[in-house]
Amino acid sequence: MTSVKNNFLPPALVSNLQEALMTRKGNDPDGEPKSGDSDPTSSDAGLPSAETNVGSSKPVVLVTNGDGIEAPGLTLLVDALVRDGQCDVHVCAPESDKSVCGHSVTIRETLAVTSAEIHGATAFEVAGTPADCVSLALSGALFSWTRPALVISGVNKGTSCGHQIFYSGAVAGAREALIAGVPSLTISLNWKKDESSDNDFKDAVDVCLPLIRSALRDVEKGAFPKSCSLNVDVPTSPSTNKGFKVTRRSLWRSTPSWLAVSGNRYAGGGNFMSQQQSLGIQLAQLSRDASAAGAARRVTAQRKTVEIESVAEARKAEPKKGAVKKYFRLEFLHKEQEDTHEDLDCKALESGFVTVTPLCLSSHTETEMHTCASDWLTAALAPEE
Repeated sequence: MTSVKNNFLPPALVSNLQEALMTRKGNDPDGEPKSGDSDPTSSDAGLPSAETNVGSSKPVVLVTNGDGIEAPGLTLLVDALVRDGQCDVHVCAPESDKSVCGHSVTIRETLAVTSAEIHGATAFEVAGTPADCVSLALSGALFSWTRPALVISGVNKGTSCGHQIFYSGAVAGAREALIAGVPSLTISLNWKKDESSDNDFKDAVDVCLPLIRSALRDVEKGAFPKSCSLNVDVPTSPSTNKGFKVTRRSLWRSTPSWLAVSGNRYAGGGNFMSQQQSLGIQLAQLSRDASAAGAARRVTAQRKTVEIESVAEARKAEPKKGAVKKYFRLEFLHKEQEDTHEDLDCKALESGFVTVTPLCLSSHTETEMHTCASDWLTAALAPEE
């Protein structure tokens, strides 16, 4: 269910989506792509074309996420892409959960990059943020290529609606690709505690796989617009979704709640550390230095550190005598939606739609790209006449 508006997308893009998403097999959609019909904002003039992996004719897809490389959403997505066999899958993802780190990047520190075992894919875990991962992957320093056909961030645990895109490390990974001129998608599952399960990630992948196939085909033809990244949110029950719907980003956000906590915030050791703060600081500094040196020697049966340099962090001076130290912890509380318009991402998601929200680097193109995406899905999901 999408509103019908003027079609600004290249005919090739519409054609490919019709082929991938409409329930027909073995038939090509009507119409041939015409030269000169593409959106001027989607032009790739001056940008290098997508590369293939050395020794392979398949396009490269880079997968990252915000939840960490071992998260089920990422592993299930990679498994589906590998089984689909239409692309070479490369993974560069955080070694731990970075889902709420925003678009932070790591500077003045050296990142450990460690190979990881994911069947059918070339994978690395990075001691950094999703933006770090994508930036590194596109630099040419880690992989043999510098420009994949498509970057996918997901499938991530939790919605990326509204103002959550500013907190989301997952969205930042896709945005980093957009900045570099590489097509990108963010895929998130509207996870709900005591209601969702890991099986929902598999269903979310199944729902989005046709969209990925279609985007990938269009990228190969040079018709995929580069002026926006698509933020895809899948409802809590993916298998019973009401269809795709192009939406506008709402102003919704979770409510931040800062809680003052005791210095004894860690059981056992916390009491000792609160009584011996000076010794605790020294131990923490020794631990950081030891970690940096030890990371260079980190080798396990399944993982091998491929890029690391020991750089000791500059030591902070001990707190002045009499200084007051306090501890706080941030939690995000669910907030009911105030916006009720059906075209807003949060409202449509809660109504059961798979929402597709164009995210642009420039606010001047948001309206135009919303129109493009709306026409895109309208044509792709139209019933066969």
